[in-house]
Amino acid sequence: MNRKTGMADTAALRMTGIERRFTQGDRQLTILDQADFFVRPGETVALVAPSGTGKSTLLQLAGLLEMPDAGEITINGRQCGAMNDAERTAVRRTEIGFVYQFHHLLPEFSALENIMMPQLIAGLTRAEARDRAAQLLDYMRIGHRADHRPAELSGGEQQRVAIARAVANAPSVLLADEPTGNLDPETAGYVFEALDALVRQSGLAAVIATHNHELAARLDRCVTLHAGKVVDATAAAAL
Repeated sequence: MNRKTGMADTAALRMTGIERRFTQGDRQLTILDQADFFVRPGETVALVAPSGTGKSTLLQLAGLLEMPDAGEITINGRQCGAMNDAERTAVRRTEIGFVYQFHHLLPEFSALENIMMPQLIAGLTRAEARDRAAQLLDYMRIGHRADHRPAELSGGEQQRVAIARAVANAPSVLLADEPTGNLDPETAGYVFEALDALVRQSGLAAVIATHNHELAARLDRCVTLHAGKVVDATAAAAL
């Protein structure tokens, strides 16, 4: 599970001077205003903020699914602001992994096949994709469920498969949006532990948006959003 090396920047993801605005009727809403953010390889950062403050927007921008109105996004040393759609898609495919609250697994395929899919799209052989998928399932402690389809898996097992699929192509950055929001507290704890161990083992830079303050406290840093900026969550509590 080796990650890519050779970054010019020490941050795997860096966002500088990010601005994002939306028009609503005759009003312009400022969601992000000169926001700065970074996450280093092997670091887990919790993003804890109330709904409507721009949490999902920040993740969408970090994942190059949207482009900012101003500012620069650098991933693994590459500035992405001037990239065209095809170039951004290529970066997403090789450098970024996504995990959502709902696992979005393909129901007609087994756990193993779901993890193989992004690797096959990236050009790996079936044998290579199968070997890595099996390795990841074992690492997530569900290797014995490899041949089961999503409907035959528990919620926690499904989410662990989704995490394994997100890192199948050895990205530099993992973005997780409420990855345990659909799970009971005990299962959420297991999934968080598996995700944290995977990040530290592989050297991923992980940003995990969550409403669960107890789980967020287990991560390296906790940030929030205030007045359109990314700020330290501890400092924000005093505002």
